[in-house]
Amino acid sequence: MKLSKQFPLNALRVFEAAARHGSFTRAGEELGMTQTAVSYQIKLLEENVGEPLFLRRPRQIALTEVGERLAPKVSEAFSMLHEAMASVSDDAETTLLIHSTPTFASQWLARHLGSFQLQHPNVAVRLATSDALIDFSREPSDIAIRNGRGTWPGLRAHLLMKMNFTPMLSPALAASIGGVHTPADLLKLRIIDAGDPWWAQWFEAAGVPDPGLQGRPRSRLGAQSFEASAAIAGQGVAVLTPEFYADDLAAGRLIQPFDILCNDGTNYWLAYPENRRHTPRIRAFRNWILGEFGMPLE
Repeated sequence: MKLSKQFPLNALRVFEAAARHGSFTRAGEELGMTQTAVSYQIKLLEENVGEPLFLRRPRQIALTEVGERLAPKVSEAFSMLHEAMASVSDDAETTLLIHSTPTFASQWLARHLGSFQLQHPNVAVRLATSDALIDFSREPSDIAIRNGRGTWPGLRAHLLMKMNFTPMLSPALAASIGGVHTPADLLKLRIIDAGDPWWAQWFEAAGVPDPGLQGRPRSRLGAQSFEASAAIAGQGVAVLTPEFYADDLAAGRLIQPFDILCNDGTNYWLAYPENRRHTPRIRAFRNWILGEFGMPLE
């Protein structure tokens, strides 16, 4: 690969958009250019590089091996240029867009976010919640807090906390059957969302391999925090992550009848695009939240 002396900045900008969208047409729509103009700029860049960057197929394009190597570096370079310009603008305030699962947002983030804002008063925080995995290339978000295994292509992920789970219920509900003394006693009560695979895994770990959950009502409440509210109200037994409900346990609103904790390999992670890891507001939030969880900083 032999580069010419002229630095093709405009062609690189077009290449970055085309690689990100996987489409010359959508790149043109973003940049206000015709598809022909996009193709021309890509051709100029390929001539400059001396290698093809895209495989052209009917109604489809794909990056070549050279294009795959170039795309993330170009994307990171434009991100750094954008942040450099933003850092010297007259508007000193910047907005951090956080996408989180509803349970993590309500049970942890909302209770701790104030300390981040005290440390970074120039960062305005906007929080959106959903269990859906967002596409950073299509949705306006800086960082996401996800549950999963931490392996998402193109994203840098940092472990925040283990997503352990165990049954929890109100003391009054436990007393209604004379107390919960063995794992099988839980089956005398309503199971909140018996279709949740966590239940089968927990009962097997507890020595109840065939709890007969298939015939029970399956009510999805949409988020673990809602199931916890139902359990506090005495409406059934919920399988929950106890780290989120330490206050409820301490206040006696919930009890954890057994020390048996399970984990299905999914945990809570902080994730953001790899090419934006040096963005000041992302770096500030990353360092703050990793510190809150006692995780090593980069």
